[in-house]
Parts: sequence; C-alpha cells; structure tokens
Amino acid sequence: MLQRLLDGTRWPALRRALTRVLPVPLLRSDVRDVIYMTWWVDARHAPAAPPGYRLFTHAGRTPYTVLTYRHGHFGPAFAGPLRALFPSPLQSNWRWYLLPDGDAAATPVVLFDRNVIDSVAHAVGARLFSDAMQPHWPARFDHGCSDDGWHTRIEPGQGSAPALQAQLVPAAAWPADWAAGAFADPPQALAFLACQEAAIAVSADGRTALTHIDLPIALPQVQPLRLVGRTHCPRVADMGADLADAFCFRVPQVPFRVVSERLV
Repeated sequence: MLQRLLDGTRWPALRRALTRVLPVPLLRSDVRDVIYMTWWVDARHAPAAPPGYRLFTHAGRTPYTVLTYRHGHFGPAFAGPLRALFPSPLQSNWRWYLLPDGDAAATPVVLFDRNVIDSVAHAVGARLFSDAMQPHWPARFDHGCSDDGWHTRIEPGQGSAPALQAQLVPAAAWPADWAAGAFADPPQALAFLACQEAAIAVSADGRTALTHIDLPIALPQVQPLRLVGRTHCPRVADMGADLADAFCFRVPQVPFRVVSERLV
C-alpha cells in the first residue's frame, strides 16, 4: 500500500504546486559518527550529469562515496527545543561528485545515487515531501562503535536498499597513494569529498532537484580509518572496484541543516 502511494504522480504534482507558494521548512540535525568510504570506479558506471554540470573524473575514473551516520533529533528547525523529541535515525548516502561546467575550482556538488534510512516515518515523509531525498528503507540497519572501531551493516531484505557490511578501525596515517594524482594531498581530498554546499537528485519522473545544505565540517577533527576483515558491498564491487582499496575517515560530529530545495 505504501509503495503504491509513494509511487503515485498526483501527490508530487500537488506538492510542487504548494512549494511554489510555501517554502520548504529548514531542517536541522546534530549528526555524529559520520563514516566516509570512497572508491575510485570507472567513470562509465556513473549516470549522465544533469545540464550545467560534469562528472569529476581523473584518468578515466571517478570517486564514489558511501557515507553513513547517526542523526541527532532530525526535524524542522522551527521546533526549537522541542526538536529533542524527534527521533535520531540512521542514514546512508551513496553519491557521485559533479562540478559546474567551466569552473574546475568550484566546490563539488553531490549527485545522489542511493539514500537509505532506518526510520519508516522519515522514509515515507521524505518520499512524500521531497524530490531530492527519496530514501530506501532496509530490513536491517546497524551503525556505530564496535570493539576498537566502527561497523556498518545494511541488509535490504525484500526492499530496494543497497547491501553493505563494513568494519573499520583507526588508521595511523592517511594513505599516501590513494589520491593517485587527482588531489595534491589527503587534506585536499578530504575537503573535496566532505565539504559540500549542495546536492542534486533525479526524481522518479525524471525531474532534477537541487538541495542546498549547511555542513560545516572542521577538517582538523577528521580521523583516518581503514577497512578490516571482509567488506561486502555488491554495488561497488559490480563497478569493478577493489573493496579493500578505500579512502576512509570519520567525522565525530557536525551540525547539519537542509536549507532549501527546488526543481531545476
């Protein structure tokens, strides 16, 4: 029943008509334990970039990132102190990186590939009220501290969420060769992969939605990680990437805001 409701076309048309008059409310969350895992994949696996943008590539490859985190009372900013009553779901964003045409020095824009959230209320709400965020709801979603490191586990069950299992531990240093000439050094790679101000998604009916976000990550606080054990991620493996060869790091905590959303 929910699937039929969420895949309908009448509600998105009504919602879009309303948001031409009423602005989308600003959303806030105090996210924590943000784990980034990035692989170089062949650029041919990426979708076509929307008009006005181009896929970031280096030597025929492009970075693909899976980042997972715990929200901190994700809800509308106007709720004020009452936002503490809102839940703190787990979320995982799977994404590509775009640059505006003709501006190689610009801040990259995220192109969403998949989004996963473990709260059915947030999943349904996002599908109903957002074009940019169309999350999948998995059968099982675990993310957090584990022994001396961190773990992430996503099991899609009968749903459409991507599968993931990863175990990470602190690394003594940043990998010296991961950038492969695409970035001058690890700090530049960190800034590129983590510091964005906008995200793009293609809705179910083919429209392109642009979301502006505020994510003030303090790069000196970012911690290097490395994968250990067996990593399971069929989507990335199907792109031909070596799952063990990932650039991984953790952002302990950061305030997050969804500022605006519009169709372009």
